[in-house]
Amino acid sequence: MTHSLLLEVPESIYQPIVEEAEAEGRKVEEIALERLAVKKPRQTADPLDEFVGAFRSDVPDWADNHDKYLGENLMREMRGENE
Repeated sequence: MTHSLLLEVPESIYQPIVEEAEAEGRKVEEIALERLAVKKPRQTADPLDEFVGAFRSDVPDWADNHDKYLGENLMREMRGENE
């Protein structure tokens, strides 16, 4: 089953599709459909986001870099450096 889809796109998106279609001797619709079908990973919610701002911290960039800090701490634990 197929469906029709009418989209209005800015020139900055449309023109590269036109150029690619012309270069490959294909229809603009084919190229657009291929690009539309490309799957991007969905951004998942960070489970720690609910705790951002809930605790006092001397680390000013904790909200932005908590994954980095947790990863660094885990590596130290795995190396036995935190004991």
